[in-house]
Amino acid sequence: MTQPSLPALILAAGFGHRMGGPKALLTWEGETLLQRTARVALAAGCGPVLAVMGIWDPGFLDPKVQAIANPFAAEGMASSIRLGVAALPLDADGVLLLTVDQIRVDEHLLRRLLETHHAAPDRPTVCAYAGTVGIPAVFPRRLFPALLALQGDQGAKGILLREKPATLTFPGGGEDLDTPEDQVSFHP
Repeated sequence: MTQPSLPALILAAGFGHRMGGPKALLTWEGETLLQRTARVALAAGCGPVLAVMGIWDPGFLDPKVQAIANPFAAEGMASSIRLGVAALPLDADGVLLLTVDQIRVDEHLLRRLLETHHAAPDRPTVCAYAGTVGIPAVFPRRLFPALLALQGDQGAKGILLREKPATLTFPGGGEDLDTPEDQVSFHP
C-alpha cells in the first residue's frame, strides 16, 4: 500500500554570512543546493514541496516547488518555519522540515524517514546523528501551533527534545556546509 504524501518544507532563507552568500545558491554537482534539496524531496514522494528563501532569485526551480520569499529572514530560522507552516495545505497531516546544507540527505534517507513516521504518525520522527537529534524531521499536525509560535533564531529542536520522537539513525547528518572550506572538503 502506498503511503500518503506529506508536504516538505525547505528552510533556505539564510544569508550564509560565513559562506559569503546564501547557501541555497551554492552549486553542488551541477545544481544549486536548493535545487538539489527540492529534487530529493520530490523523488522521496513529498508533496507539495515548499521552499522558504530570502529575497533573492532562486534560479530555476522545479515547477512543482512553491517558492516563498521571506522578507523577515534577518530574524532567524523561526520566521521561515512560521511562513512555511502557515502556507501548508489545510489538510496536511504533518510536514517534513529540511535545510539545504545537509549534503548527505538523499531520497533513500527521506523515504525511510517517511516510512518511520507513517508507522507512528502522531509522533515526530527525527534523524539521530552526532549525539543528538534533528532535521530532517517530520512534525505531525498537532505540533503546528508550537512551530508557529517559534521566535528569533530558534529552530524546532526544542520541540523535538520535549517530545518522544521516533528516531532514524543518519550517520552523515552532522556533516553540513557552513564555511567555504566545508564545501571543498566534501566528496560525493
